[in-house]
Amino acid sequence: MTRFRYFRLVALAGLALMLSPAVQAAPLGIAQLMASLAKNPQGAASFTETKTISILEQPVESSGELLFVAPARLEKRTLKPRPETMVLDGDTLTLERGRRKHVLQLRDYPEVAGMIESIRATLAGDRKALERVYHLALNGDTERWTLVLTPLDAKVGKVIARIRMAGARDAVRSVDILQADGDSSLMTINPQ
Repeated sequence: MTRFRYFRLVALAGLALMLSPAVQAAPLGIAQLMASLAKNPQGAASFTETKTISILEQPVESSGELLFVAPARLEKRTLKPRPETMVLDGDTLTLERGRRKHVLQLRDYPEVAGMIESIRATLAGDRKALERVYHLALNGDTERWTLVLTPLDAKVGKVIARIRMAGARDAVRSVDILQADGDSSLMTINPQ
């Protein structure tokens, strides 16, 4: 093979790489991501969650199901290690474990509302709701993106340091929450 032919093949290979979709993928914008997420009015998924809590020696692991119906209903049904249900319907949060049931109005708990709203508003593609509570920073492209939410409100910031959501196309695949006290949770989501 002549030297000229070798360089020509290398140049063609380089050009092919530059024109491939992976290399040419444009950065994803927040408006584009939110529009894509908003196209899914409902969804069901399984989840696994690992919580790291400073007062515990071992992380706490749980798993179950998530259900979402836009714009305002989010259900988290924990099946393991023990059954527990959290239902957010509008501004009402209902928590059930065994025979105990607690009903909370989110307006009375802005710190909790901020954390829960981050997930619900992201799934709904509701940029305005997110921007009322968080500064949004997005990295990546449609095939692999990361949305980082940093609290704007001091009350929410006393509880949450940041929330990082990662996904692909129009689906959230993980939610990583870092609390202000250093505790954290990582939820991995698998669509059904």
